[in-house]
Amino acid sequence: MSALKVLFIGGTGTISSACSALALERGIDLHLLSRGTSDRPVPHGATALHGDIRDPASVRAALGDLEFDAVVDWVAFTPEHVRTDIDLFTGRTAQYVFISSASAYQTPPARVPVVESTPLRNPFWQYSRDKIACEEVLTAAYRQDGFPATVVRPSHTYDRTLIPLDGGWTVIDRMRRGKEVVVHGDGTSLWTLTHHSDFARGFVPLLGHPRTLGEAFHITSDDALTWDQITRALASAAGCEARIVHVPSDVIAAADPGWGAGLLGDKAHSMVFDNTKLRSVVPDFVATVPFEQGAREIVAWYDAEPTRRRVDPAHDALLDSLVERFRVG
Repeated sequence: MSALKVLFIGGTGTISSACSALALERGIDLHLLSRGTSDRPVPHGATALHGDIRDPASVRAALGDLEFDAVVDWVAFTPEHVRTDIDLFTGRTAQYVFISSASAYQTPPARVPVVESTPLRNPFWQYSRDKIACEEVLTAAYRQDGFPATVVRPSHTYDRTLIPLDGGWTVIDRMRRGKEVVVHGDGTSLWTLTHHSDFARGFVPLLGHPRTLGEAFHITSDDALTWDQITRALASAAGCEARIVHVPSDVIAAADPGWGAGLLGDKAHSMVFDNTKLRSVVPDFVATVPFEQGAREIVAWYDAEPTRRRVDPAHDALLDSLVERFRVG
């Protein structure tokens, strides 16, 4: 049996890098199409193709007459991106995988756990609305023309480079300096964090799988933590204490609309997921990396190189202002 031939558009990002590594480990003939500008190298064993997905002519030149068992676009964000992909890959692939987002689900959720049939509606965040619109284009293409689309919805997926707190290293630095940090709401909303290696274990088996066409799947850990727990896990990994000040999400949004969009459109609400549908096609899927371990990986990576530990003075000052207003006692 010949190896699956798969094209990743992208393939060196936070999530996709783990999927690339696992795909190669499992014998997939992996091709990566990119502009060649990522800080992460193309993994050994993958075939690098140089083209810009925003320039269809360059993609056609890079691909030549290649055909694939699956094509995954890690960098499609708008309906126009998806329409371009449909034009490029109709007749060239047996499966097209669109990377959507779990933030497309009804926000706030009417009930948890969230399942794939949960309505898609997010009035707070344009990013999520664009992902919903992309899915609608693909649904129509599948229904009308049989375009072999599969939708995958990651939730908050991280690797050692990604601190899952707004402000990034600035927050860790504050905790190490003994300063208070802000957690939205009362800190008790539940949030699901998924290590990128766990995501890959659910994702790679979907490639070339005949039962995935016309379907949507989310891939997440089953481990949900409160935001206070997440913050304290990072503090513990950094060898310090988390002095938490709780601030209402709408107040944060008024002070920083960018931060607020991600809160009101996603993180302010408890999000717990049911992975039963994924396990119906990947029966051995299990997430094995608890966030406490992931937090240690994150802090170790930042501590290994001083230039990674960048503090944002503007965000630091914003946190000072919010802490001053909402500090108790």
